[in-house]
Amino acid sequence: MKSSSNSASNSPTITKNYIPPELRRLVVERAQNSCEYCRYPGHYAPQTLPLDHVIPQDADGPTTLENLAQSCQGCNGHKAARTATLDPVTGQVVPLFHPRQQRWNKHFAWSEDYLRIAGLTTIGRATVEALQLNRAGLVNMRRVLYAIGEHPPSESE
Repeated sequence: MKSSSNSASNSPTITKNYIPPELRRLVVERAQNSCEYCRYPGHYAPQTLPLDHVIPQDADGPTTLENLAQSCQGCNGHKAARTATLDPVTGQVVPLFHPRQQRWNKHFAWSEDYLRIAGLTTIGRATVEALQLNRAGLVNMRRVLYAIGEHPPSESE
């Protein structure tokens, strides 16, 4: 839905992808300004972390607090419009991790050196693989953040 370009008002153009600032603020606050998939801290990101429609808009996922998650550029791009993928161990199609309905600690764990994320469940394994939660850039960033005492993130769940 777009506002009329013939309108005399100065209201912004509303598009399908528009997320009101207050809703964006609530999502970022709830996520503690971190990617809800790989836990990348937003205050170290070169750009603002995007918001992900957990259930994609193309699948009628609403733009609501309950359907939005903060994600980094990499996780957002790898997830795209997917909600399910193959578990690399069983080969079965399983849902991707859903940050609004599931707890991160139930599906994922940090490796002993805190550099990699391991999937603990079919959902966790599939999500690690599909979103490439151990991409080289993420592992390198975790190494640096660990060295300065900024990683692993504290879990409040």
